[in-house]
Amino acid sequence: MRLKISHTTEYLYDEPVPYSLQRLRLTPVTGPTQKVLNWAVTVDGAKIETGYADQFGNRVELVSVEGAEHTIRITASGEVEATDKAGVFGPHVGFCPLWLFLRDTNLTKPGKLLKDLAGSVNGDSELARMHALMDVIHETVAYTPGTTTTETTAEEALAAKTGVCQDHAHILIASARLSGVPARYVSGYLLMEDNPEQVATHAWAEAHIPGLGWVGFDAANNVCPDDRYVRISSGLCYRDCAPVSGMRIGSVGENLKVSLTVTPSQSQSQSQGQGRQNQTQS
Repeated sequence: MRLKISHTTEYLYDEPVPYSLQRLRLTPVTGPTQKVLNWAVTVDGAKIETGYADQFGNRVELVSVEGAEHTIRITASGEVEATDKAGVFGPHVGFCPLWLFLRDTNLTKPGKLLKDLAGSVNGDSELARMHALMDVIHETVAYTPGTTTTETTAEEALAAKTGVCQDHAHILIASARLSGVPARYVSGYLLMEDNPEQVATHAWAEAHIPGLGWVGFDAANNVCPDDRYVRISSGLCYRDCAPVSGMRIGSVGENLKVSLTVTPSQSQSQSQGQGRQNQTQS
């Protein structure tokens, strides 16, 4: 499916920003499940210093702000042709060894609840166990915007039994690692049926399955990613994939506005899928 995406992030400050340095992870790359047809990232009110691929292979732009700017507008837009491969991304490649994806982070560090969850899942193969894990997370943790933040841990979201798809992904990642299965966080875009106007990017998890490689599991919607999904970045957890992250000098007040649309770029039939299309926080 060919998808057209427009994603604008606007920061409004109540006084000039003395200095800011931000990392932008807003550029998808061509890979096994997608082909980037055209893409551009533009920044008004800031300067793009350089671009590079990070340790996970994500495309990153480094942006600086200095002076009298009160408004910074970041726009990422383009077209991507996505392919339905039943969630299978394929073999592991890159600089990071596969064992790295067994490592906990502050957001995925397991507690008793996650250990109990991981121990309760059965299946005759790692693939079957990951599908069963996705099912139980979807049934246990309700999608409820505003109940968690980007700093909420997987254990906290599981205890609350509520969150957004960032939390669903973290819970699945932590549980998979407890079972000895390498897992990673994926950030991207999702075509939502009858809802092109969105307020945030999407997120899901991938587990490394022998014989298949990386396989995606979207516990928020209880499906494996198909041709409605466009991936932007991956890493150990949300912090490796945040669309905008960095540092700012000064204590100026900030107001954030996000506008995001994902639509088919030409007339085509609706893709099949079950469950709600939920969102994460950007």
